[in-house]
Amino acid sequence: MACVLLFSRLLPFSHRLRGTSICLLSLFLSYLFYCALFPDQPAMQKSGDTAPSCQRAEGAKRRLQKSIPCLSPPERTSGAGASPPKNSQRPHPTLRTVRNDTPIPPISNLKFGNKKLPNAIIVGVKKGGTRAVLEFIRIHPDVRAAGTETHFFDRNYDRGLEWYRGLMPRTLESQITMEKTPSYFVTKETPHRISAMSRDTKLIVVVRDPVTRAISDYTQTLSKTPDLPSFQELAFRNQSLGIVDMSWNAIRIGLYALHLENWLRYFPLAQIHFVSGERLITDPAGELARVQDFLGLKRIVTDKHFYFNRTKGFPCLKKPESSGSPRCLGKSKGRTHVQIDRDAIEQLRDFYRPYNVKFYEMVGHDFKWE
Repeated sequence: MACVLLFSRLLPFSHRLRGTSICLLSLFLSYLFYCALFPDQPAMQKSGDTAPSCQRAEGAKRRLQKSIPCLSPPERTSGAGASPPKNSQRPHPTLRTVRNDTPIPPISNLKFGNKKLPNAIIVGVKKGGTRAVLEFIRIHPDVRAAGTETHFFDRNYDRGLEWYRGLMPRTLESQITMEKTPSYFVTKETPHRISAMSRDTKLIVVVRDPVTRAISDYTQTLSKTPDLPSFQELAFRNQSLGIVDMSWNAIRIGLYALHLENWLRYFPLAQIHFVSGERLITDPAGELARVQDFLGLKRIVTDKHFYFNRTKGFPCLKKPESSGSPRCLGKSKGRTHVQIDRDAIEQLRDFYRPYNVKFYEMVGHDFKWE
């Protein structure tokens, strides 16, 4: 009302005022009208108010405020714990606070599947071709296997099954978990321990002519221990009489029939599959077909996956599409054997013959090791 009266008094004299004076007078009157209409709102922001303003930011100020959320200044309260007024304005629906304390892992780091105890184990035998079987069967998309020998059931059993499970790869529900430790087959306690874990575990044994296997075993040991006694010294207690030293591990492993008797106390024969180490070299696809059938898998690993490496004298996997070279087993596979006296070999064949025949009868298959 005061502004109206003032304007009515000044209006008669407006013709005497210059243009500049009129402009100033207009601004002053506008300010008075604003104060009358909005008595609770300050006309200008106080210099001490530090709340960011996204609407008026200009130039460098605008660039600096890109990372600052546009939030309303905090409400003033009359005391601690005072509740906000009922007519307080709700946050704008398009403005929200983003939490940065919970990072989202990249998709490449997400882990799929679970670690399960193995459904199948390659339990033997050393120098029979266990590594080849494992590498070949791992081509199958429904098979995942531990990369190293765990030695759980013969050396680390006191660590418990959860430790053992932790060594397994993650698998989907439809996949088979496998591991291989060749020393299991000749360890007395192993069959009982695996049976205690699961009586449904499928067992794979890769066997080979026990004489050839013993020579291969000795060749590997000699490469690590050059001062090793001769093969004949270790294999015979008295070579002239043909008395073989059955306590030497390289000889003892080849007594397949004796070891199998221990396994058949805990597992039926139908749950044990025997792979021929000789046929694994000459016909890897055929042996892998039988392994896939035993594991209940579709025959995906076929002859198209293999080629024979004449230098190594061993089959290798053909070049995968994602790789630049074919994949063969390590340098220790297919190495040249130490030359052994022919008479010693014949004596060992005579020694193993009755054990081999018994083994053929037990498994129902003649491996023709003569």
